[in-house]
Amino acid sequence: MTTQKKIGLAVIGLGSIAQSSVLPAFSHSKKARLVALVSRDKKKAARLAKAFKAPAFYGQEDYAACLANPNVEAVYVATPQGEHARFAIEAAQAGKHVLCEKPLAATVEQSRWIVDACNANGVLLMTAYRKYFEPSTLFIKRVIRSGDLGRIDVIHTGFSELHEPGKSLDWLLDAKLAGGGPLMDLGIYCVNTTRWLVDEDPVMVSAEGWRHDSKRFREVEQGIAFRMNFPSGLVVQGSSSYGSVMSSFLFIQGTKGWISITPVFDFNEARELTGSVKGRRIARRFNVTDEFAPELDAFASAIRSGSKIEPDGVQGHRDMIILHSIYESAKKRQPVAIRYQPSF
Repeated sequence: MTTQKKIGLAVIGLGSIAQSSVLPAFSHSKKARLVALVSRDKKKAARLAKAFKAPAFYGQEDYAACLANPNVEAVYVATPQGEHARFAIEAAQAGKHVLCEKPLAATVEQSRWIVDACNANGVLLMTAYRKYFEPSTLFIKRVIRSGDLGRIDVIHTGFSELHEPGKSLDWLLDAKLAGGGPLMDLGIYCVNTTRWLVDEDPVMVSAEGWRHDSKRFREVEQGIAFRMNFPSGLVVQGSSSYGSVMSSFLFIQGTKGWISITPVFDFNEARELTGSVKGRRIARRFNVTDEFAPELDAFASAIRSGSKIEPDGVQGHRDMIILHSIYESAKKRQPVAIRYQPSF
C-alpha cells in the first residue's frame, strides 16, 4: 500500500505502552499511519506529535475535534481501561473504527457497552491481543492444530511483574481505573492466549487471591491463582502477581508431546521454546520483534476490505466475563460456572 492508502489512526492515551510500543510501531506498519494524538496533557501530545510525526494533536477536552478530523478513520484507545468505554463509544458514534487495548474495559458492563456501540454504528472493533500475531504463539497454535501433541489435558501458565512504589504505574492499583489487579493487567494474557490456542472457552473457574501488603493493595489483589475448566476436559492452571519479578511462561502437556516457552508474554525479551513432539526433542529461539505493527496492519486490512477481524470485540468481552468469574470465585472461595450472554 502507498502512504495515501494507509488507514489514518488517532492514538488516545500517551502513557507507557503508547510511547514504548504503539507509536513506534507506525514506522513499521505497511497499512496504517499515525495522523493524530490525544492526551489529557496537551503539551505532552504536542511533544510526542513532533517526535512521531503526527500531523495533529489534541487535549482530551478536544476529543470531538479529533473525531471530526477527516484524516482520522480509526482510533487506538490506549488509556487506562476504566476510560476505554468513553473514548471507544464516542469514536463509534462518530463513525470511527476502534482498536482498543486489553482488557477491553474495567467491567463486564463497560465492555458490553463498547461492543454494542460499535455494532450499532457499523464500525469495526478489535481488541489489542498481540499474541495473535506473534511468531512463537503462532508456531505453538500450528503444532496444536496439527494434532502432534495429541490430546491436551493440562496447560500451566503465568505472568507476573513486580509492582514497585515510585516506579510502577500508580493507577494499576486503582480499582476504578484498572478494574482489578494483576489478573486484569497480566493474567488476561494467560486467559485469552490459552483459549485462543485451543479454540475453546472455559465453562467453570476456581480461584484464590492474596494480599501480603494489604496497605498498598487495599483496592486490588496483589496476586491470584486460578483454574479454568473446559468442555473437552482441558484444565488450565494460571497465576498472576504484582509481587514477583517480571516473568511469564506457558507449558502445554499432551498425550504425544509437550511444549514449554518462556518468557512468553513480555515483548522485550527473546523467547526460548523447548519440547518433545512425537518423541522428537525440539528447541527454537524467537527473537524480539515488533508485535504491534502486525496488529495495526491486520486492523487496517480489515477496515479496507470490510472483513471480520480476529480478535474482535466479542473476544475481548468474553474475556471480561471470564475475569469477572475468576474474581467472583476468589471472593466466594468456591468454583463458579461461567455465564456467557447468549449472543456472545
